Order: sequence, then structure tokens, then C-alpha cells
Amino acid sequence: MKIKHYILLTFIGSLIFTSCESDLDVELRDPNITLADEIFTSEEAYRQALSGVYANLSLTSLTGPGDSNIAGLDPGTGQYMRGLFNLQNLSTDETIFTFENDPGIRGVQRNSVSSENVLLRGVFSRAMFSVALSNEFLRQSTDQLLQARGIPTGEFPKFRAEAKVLKALSYYHLMDLFGKAPYYDETMEVGFTQGEELSRTELFDLVEGLLLEARENLPAGNTADYGRIDQGVADMVLAKIYLNSEVYTGTPRYTEALNKCEDIINAGYSLVNDYQFNFLADNNTNGAQNEIIFPIVNDGQTTQNFGGTTIIIQGQVGAQEQNGESLGVNPGGFGGLFRLRPKFAQKFTLNPLFENDARNLIISEDRPIELEIADPNTGFITTKYSNRTSTGGFGTDRTFTDTDFPMFRLADVYLMYAEAHLRGGGGDAGTALDYVNALRERAFGDNSGNINSAQLSLDFIIDERARELYWENHRRQDLIRFGLFTGNQYIWAFKGGPETGTSIDGFRAIYPIPAASLATNQNLTQNPGY
Repeated sequence: MKIKHYILLTFIGSLIFTSCESDLDVELRDPNITLADEIFTSEEAYRQALSGVYANLSLTSLTGPGDSNIAGLDPGTGQYMRGLFNLQNLSTDETIFTFENDPGIRGVQRNSVSSENVLLRGVFSRAMFSVALSNEFLRQSTDQLLQARGIPTGEFPKFRAEAKVLKALSYYHLMDLFGKAPYYDETMEVGFTQGEELSRTELFDLVEGLLLEARENLPAGNTADYGRIDQGVADMVLAKIYLNSEVYTGTPRYTEALNKCEDIINAGYSLVNDYQFNFLADNNTNGAQNEIIFPIVNDGQTTQNFGGTTIIIQGQVGAQEQNGESLGVNPGGFGGLFRLRPKFAQKFTLNPLFENDARNLIISEDRPIELEIADPNTGFITTKYSNRTSTGGFGTDRTFTDTDFPMFRLADVYLMYAEAHLRGGGGDAGTALDYVNALRERAFGDNSGNINSAQLSLDFIIDERARELYWENHRRQDLIRFGLFTGNQYIWAFKGGPETGTSIDGFRAIYPIPAASLATNQNLTQNPGY
């Protein structure tokens, strides 16, 4: 199911029956009240409602890309994937955003955010909205209600499992970024309920429990319709939380992480031959669909939004290069939004070996590697994502892209397996090396970039993750897990503020709870240091 034809209608339907919980401020723009019994009259109505839960990962409103259904947030700030990109990538050595006076940007990319930062509110509110949508679907799809409405229960265990994984996914993002969140489930009374605060450890247990519970009712990995959740998606989130468990809970669980990586690797996914096929407008059909474990669907006609791959691809266009045509968008794009920070660019440029690396999609000609934030003609840029197809065609629109965002893909699992093995999680050293070299052979086209067992180390892994997975919303999490995000062990341009970078305090490994959420839910408390 590549969500297309009735996604807007679906999203409207989902919003009509969703409660507005107190730590959200969701604008329901249709004043007409529709009773649930009038909506859920068929299995198809439920299918559309479930599509609406998925749609929250892409869309921002009922009325088009220029609106937001979360009050006080513009449509860019409130888009799910754009929010994750901001918090996970802009805060690291990967990238810089040119227009630093845009609300919230300076605080994020200079690691000086406060609880008033609007970008934080965008991510927190959108993730909690996803929880609310998932809960409402679960609330309306109990056996008792299905029986009362005369709807066969047939596929509903799978539908409900999908909703649980979507809920777990959002709580995972909240756990990773904020370390706490309010608890809501489908059994709670609809209305302005103030959910109890869950600690990071409690969120870990919640996410793990939801995923394990849902998994048994999901199809095997890489067997669901494209864009739908299967066991592979549940296993991927489990692998992620186990790999980061020492950060989240203080208890390492690298064996469980490695075991989950094995489950995913054995589930029928496969690497696409060409690295960049993962990031093209036809990545749902060009072979990358077998590598992408979970995509966030973008369609230039039916999922128009100013986040996701639209902002990434439009933002890749250089101010002086005007290379939008080659990326399948308008020539000037969005005016040179994104550039690479020097420390990241050097992972490709310092060693001549990487000149022949297919992942090296950097444009450096006539550009200094050092950057001035306000000058979009300084700093290297990249063309990793594109609104062109694998056959050279264009997406269906030159503003809004068709390129699906690969939230999770198999290449990450290969590197996670190797890391979990190196951290004492078991497995086999030769297998770990083979997985790493499979990625290198794809990148170099032969074995010229392969490494040997002596070269496979954690230092190698963190840099290889940067080269393989940049701009895929993993970098901040990776740097934290490796002890490189805070402190002064690793410094990059503008880290902590100054152009040369500086140390940042340990408390900044977790973002503050947004002030708006604290004001509306008295059960929430602020994270230390803020």
C-alpha cells in the first residue's frame, strides 16, 4: 500500500474522532461532530482510518501543505519527518541550516536549545498526536465494537498490531529525544486527560512490550504491502532500543540487539545494487523497496508537505549551483538551505580512497569546505536524495517530491550487527566483517574498499555509519551511543555555539520537555539542566 488516493480523506476521518488530549493543542477545523458509529460502518472505513495513522508521518493538516493541524506550528515545523531531521541531524556534525533566524534553528544547530524552542514542540506534539491517533484506532476496533457494528474480525488482529507498532514508534522517538513522555492508552477516557509521566526506563518497557505483543499478529518481514508494517519493522525498532539500551536504561542488551539483527537479515530483505536507488523518486519500485524496511511515503500529488524528502531535496540545491533540475525539482530549489559541516565532509575527502565511493555524493567544486552560516555559497553540499527516477525521469511534481524517506533499511542492520558483536553481543566476527564488506563492495563497485578483521573496530563503525547513513536521522543517536555528542572528545564546527566548536554539557544528550507541554500537563517534569 503506497498511500495515495484517499490519504487526505482518511486523515480527515481520523481527526474527526480523535480526542484532544491536554498536552496537545490540535485544531479540528471541521466544527461538525461526527459520531464514531457513523464513521466505522465497514471494514473499508477502518482501513482508511488506519491509513490516517500512517498519514500523520507525512501530512500536516486536513487542508493541504500550507496548513498545520497543530495550533501554533507552521506546516514545516510540525511535519513529523522534518522534525526528526532537525533534531537528529542539524544538532550534529552532519549539516547546517543556512537561515539561522528561522524559529528554533539556531538553538538546535548550536546545541543551545531551551524548552521554548518551537522545533522541540513540533516533534513532541506530532509524536503525541500519533499516539492519540493509534489509541483511537485501537479504541474503536475492539472485538465488542466490531461485533456490535456487524463487521467481521478477520484481518483486525493485523490492523491492531500495525497501530500498536506505530504507537511504539512514536514513543521510541520520544524516549530517544526527550527521555520521558506522558502515558496514554486506548482504555483511558476520551477527553482532556493529563497522562502520567513515564521515565525513560518505563518508556523502554512500554515500547518493548507493544512491539513484542504486536509482532505475532504481523506478516513476516518483507511480505507486507510496501509501506505497511510487518515483523521486520517491529524487529527493527526492537533492535534499535536494544542497541541503545545502555544509554536509555543503564543496562546493555547487545545480545538481544544482535539477535534482532539476525531476525531481520533472515527475513528476506536484500541490498539494492545501486546505493543511490534508495533515495530516488522510484525507490518504491526500483529494487530499493527490498532494502527499505520502513519508508515514510512521499508522493508529489497526494502527500504534499513541506517536510520529508521535499525539504531535503529542495534544500540540497546549491545557491550558486542552481542544480535543482538535476535533482528533479525547480532549478533554484529552496535557496541553499543545507550544507555539510567540515568534519562530516572530511570523512569522504581526507582519504583518496573515498573518491570512488558511490556514497560520496558531495559537491565541492568552487566551494570552500569551511562555511559561514549565513553564506550559502560556503561549505560543501550533497546530492544524496533526488526527485529523479532510476531511469532518468522526474517525479510527478517539481515542488513536492515522490521520493520516500527510508526510515529504516537493511544496510543499517548490517552495521548494527557488526557493532553489537564488537560490543560483546555475540555473533560471529567473520559474519560481521562480511556484512561490512558487502556495503563497501556496493559502494566501491568491487573489493577495493574492503577491510580486514583487524580494521573492524568501533572507531571504524562510527565513521562508516556516517558515510552509509548520513541524513537518515541516525547521527545524533549514534554520537550519543559512542560518547561523542557531549563533552569535548569530538568537536565540530558550531558545536555548542562558536564557529570552531566547543564542549557541550552532558545534560544536552536529552532535549528539554517543551514548555507548552509542561503548561498543559501538570504531571510532566522538566529534564535536569533546563
